[in-house]
Amino acid sequence: MQVSEQAAVEWAARELAAFLERRREQIAQRWADAPLFRTVFTVSRDEAVEACKTVVDALADVASTGRLENLAAPGFDSAREQMGRMAASRARSGYSPAQIAEETAGLRVTTAELLRGEVRDSSDEAQEILLALTVLMGTLSLVIMETTVSAGEELIARQRQQLLEVATPVINLWEGIIAVPLIGTLDSARSQVVVESLLEAIVDQRARYAILDITGVPTVDSLVAQHLMKTVAAARLMGAECIVSGIRPAIAQTIVQLGIDLSSVLTRSSLADALAYALSDQGIEIPRAGGVTSR
Repeated sequence: MQVSEQAAVEWAARELAAFLERRREQIAQRWADAPLFRTVFTVSRDEAVEACKTVVDALADVASTGRLENLAAPGFDSAREQMGRMAASRARSGYSPAQIAEETAGLRVTTAELLRGEVRDSSDEAQEILLALTVLMGTLSLVIMETTVSAGEELIARQRQQLLEVATPVINLWEGIIAVPLIGTLDSARSQVVVESLLEAIVDQRARYAILDITGVPTVDSLVAQHLMKTVAAARLMGAECIVSGIRPAIAQTIVQLGIDLSSVLTRSSLADALAYALSDQGIEIPRAGGVTSR
């Protein structure tokens, strides 16, 4: 870019900054009625206006530096939280990134109308200022999308953690006896949740026996077996006897073929058998159907 062109761009950016500062109130009042702001500030319009002023101030700060295309411009810092909240709210309402970008573009339209009201001629200078506004609002759209994507990733991570916890419940079967029925694939992330949930339950319930039921686990490989061993060891360190139940014939055959040594792990064929063992070990007799007592 030639020096004269660079100077023209910098001049247009300064003029845009002055316009944003001068018409701050009018721009904020118009923006406050836009869907992007109404979705968050549904109770008080004054709150929406103040949020709009924060964003206008941020744009003016960025424009004053002449760095209209800089996503990392310090001026955007104050606007990221406000615009991120609004964009995230729209996303939760089912709006796509394209629709959010379109709503953000609508802010430029209303601002350009005010700017044209001040710059009525079609001179090159007026066009330069309008172009500067277009570039600045385009950068703001990218900032909003960046913030929205980041917030979406955090939300997905939280939801994944919640799903892991829901999919790994700890059940209090009897006084001093808890169970964790595992269903589905047991990977590293879920294994960590299993260990944490189990240890917390051992402490909270003062459990002496913890049953890991793997009836719903489709396959067992060396990694899954290692996770089970670590869980058993962790439970023992907390003072609880850990019992693994629900080892189906196919899984038992796989464990043997892999050469995995589970000799130190107490196992039972089913959850019922594991519970019966834990009760019997405490001297509790449970009558079975037909009057036979289980010890």
